[in-house]
Amino acid sequence: MSAIIRQINAVGWHRILAAFLIIWLVILLFTAFPMLGTHMTSSDSKTSERLTRALADLEALRKQNTELQEIFRDINLDSLKGDQKEAIENFQYRLTKAEHNYNKNQQLGYISSKEEPNTQYELLRRRIYSNTKEFWYFMHFGLLELQKKAQDTAPDVASSIQYLLNLGGEHKRSLLHDIEELAEVDGYATWREKEANDLSDLVQKRFHHLQNPANCKTAKKLICTLNKGCGYGCQLHHAVYCFMVAYGTKRTLILKSKGWRYHKSGWDEVFKPVSDSCVDPSGESVSNWPGNSDTQVLNLPIIDSLSPRPPFLPLAIPEDLAPRLTRLHGDPIVWWVGQILKYLLRPQPKTASIIQETMTHIGFKRPIVGVHVRRTDKVGTEAAYHGIEEYMMVVEEYYKQLELKETVSQRRIYLATDDPKVIADAKSKYPLYEVLGDPTISKTAAISTRYSDSSLFGIINDIHMLAMSDYLVCTFSSQVCRVAYEIMQSYFPDASARFRSLDDIYYYGGQNAHNTIAVLPHEPKKGGEMSVLAGDLIGVAGNHWNGFSKGRNLRTNQVALYPSFKVKDKIETAKFPTYSEVDKLDADEQ
Repeated sequence: MSAIIRQINAVGWHRILAAFLIIWLVILLFTAFPMLGTHMTSSDSKTSERLTRALADLEALRKQNTELQEIFRDINLDSLKGDQKEAIENFQYRLTKAEHNYNKNQQLGYISSKEEPNTQYELLRRRIYSNTKEFWYFMHFGLLELQKKAQDTAPDVASSIQYLLNLGGEHKRSLLHDIEELAEVDGYATWREKEANDLSDLVQKRFHHLQNPANCKTAKKLICTLNKGCGYGCQLHHAVYCFMVAYGTKRTLILKSKGWRYHKSGWDEVFKPVSDSCVDPSGESVSNWPGNSDTQVLNLPIIDSLSPRPPFLPLAIPEDLAPRLTRLHGDPIVWWVGQILKYLLRPQPKTASIIQETMTHIGFKRPIVGVHVRRTDKVGTEAAYHGIEEYMMVVEEYYKQLELKETVSQRRIYLATDDPKVIADAKSKYPLYEVLGDPTISKTAAISTRYSDSSLFGIINDIHMLAMSDYLVCTFSSQVCRVAYEIMQSYFPDASARFRSLDDIYYYGGQNAHNTIAVLPHEPKKGGEMSVLAGDLIGVAGNHWNGFSKGRNLRTNQVALYPSFKVKDKIETAKFPTYSEVDKLDADEQ
């Protein structure tokens, strides 16, 4: 053992981890192109020979990976520094998953990664997954209602219903598992990863171009003051709204944040400046919104006071990105908001260090479910009370689902809350779970201490951990929860289904109408149900998570319930600038 440690120290931790990462990437490559060595034929014998050698090299690297894993298993991780320990554990987890996928693909004999799917395939695959869940919401709720009625008068019937609930739950999980497997074996996994990265790179380059004009003195600007009288999540959404309008009007955003209630010195001490080169708010002509096309500097009000309302507001996404985005992602507006947050929330070194220290200190590792429990000022006003048991029922279901796919040695949650008693309650009631959370963050989230540096970095940590989780359980009535969900989209090609809200569906404060399109007709069977014709536009008010949603039929003006599976989202687009000059610059550089 000591010889191994000396050997690793001699080589250097960074080199070992670099080698570790390279081998993992090679295995991942082989996983992504699993049919590489099975069915490929070529008239070019040299190509075939090169392929054979490449496959042999891959197998050799896989064996080296196995040896490296054995070395790391012999290391006493408790003797290492925090960052070393965390890095090794993280790589071990990823490497184990890559090895699992490699072996699985070898056993099943998958061949090659296909180039790209058609849009209808991706939409249908996601719709089947969503409708399977909606079907279970309907059956689960209906069976529970019947069970309640039979509990006292017909216990045998109640027992039979419980049998149906138990076996039905297994059936539902099996169906969802098969649908998830379809996305892994259809040959498009590599395309999804690449398309997600390519789209993100594209919009991030556009954002940088917008925010760093060639001449700040003559550039058109949009002034946004970070002074909205609300909490942290709400203020982030205010900044996102400002950025959307700036992007839509092709104006450099100037974020005025001195005196910010969360950090008096301003945004730039916590996150990187929104511009590297243009921070001067002055100009030859200044006007309040909307001004005109010749006005150099526009002052933007909060979204609640905005008039006239431009077409760039949520739930609209850029028209030029819509074909690619609707194919890639299950909820395009969430991805779009997440990309803006990705740009805005680039941390300063101190902030990044605090986040990393927190992750190391609490032992953040996967698999993990992020749970956000909001109490204090929300409960009883904007949201109903939900006990920890409601959240943990969803967590339990998530892990049952996951265990069909992989072995889970430890069930784990990250619990973020503004009430420290919730963390103690969860640890007491769920001893088989590893409950990660910081009660000191919960204390600083109290209303009396909310606008302080300690509270600010506490909520930054909470949101980061929630967004980094594999799944999110929360209430979408909370902006913190919605921000975490939006940021989460940057960590997966499509994380639109990686959540369960106990109350609202996703929404953006101040958004335009959220409309759906009926794909199937509906004749009311009970009072309170909506009459629907295929093609009707229905404005969504909410999902009751029992198979029905509530909304307004824009054809009949009827407000009622309708089966959730009979509609699909109407994707709203707007003619944002296309920033073709950025694409041209990028092409010239390549």
